[in-house]
Amino acid sequence: MLKPSDLRALDENFPFWQSLSDTEKTTMLQGTIKFTHKKGDIVHEDRNTCTGLLLVTSGQLRVYIISETGKEITLYRLFERDVCVLSASCLIRNITFDVHVVAEKETTMLRVATDTYKNVGKTHSGVLDFTNELVSSRFSDVMWVVEQIVFMSFDKRLAMHLLELSSINESDKFAITHDQIARDLGTAREVVTRMLSRFSEEHMVSLSRGGITITDRNALYDLT
Repeated sequence: MLKPSDLRALDENFPFWQSLSDTEKTTMLQGTIKFTHKKGDIVHEDRNTCTGLLLVTSGQLRVYIISETGKEITLYRLFERDVCVLSASCLIRNITFDVHVVAEKETTMLRVATDTYKNVGKTHSGVLDFTNELVSSRFSDVMWVVEQIVFMSFDKRLAMHLLELSSINESDKFAITHDQIARDLGTAREVVTRMLSRFSEEHMVSLSRGGITITDRNALYDLT
């Protein structure tokens, strides 16, 4: 049973909500459930399975792909009030890759069943407009990742990633392993370790077991 706070979340994050008819709203609510995933839980991992449209109400999700060689590459992260559309891949034609979604923290979300969302979209053009905007935004994120991998040096990519992690954690000190960074950036752990050692030697970061502290933000910014 959805609570008033869940209804507010739908209203505030689906721009078409207010313009839905009472019947369309009822249909949406009947096809929406609330659930929580623990840290580390896989939320979605197969393009042939339509998990549904996900609205994050608290927590943090990581969206990534896996290469044929088994390397993970983070596409983007989702936070409170973000909507995940790639988990409803059957809404999007010609997707030829599997997108994986994992909870990086305990995460609560509202899941709108794909069939429900599609049915409402047939009678309300605002739903399709919102979907197209979401898809465009997310594929822009994906292309930004591709651009980094293809055209940017690794020291620049790592510096940008460390600054992003600092922003996410709201601190210059955060817990993360070299393996996690390697998965985010789609590279080998050894490559990450060598570059972090260089950053440490140049006094841009301080390394500790399971954690990193940024000691010279300006130097990292200069790299980007």
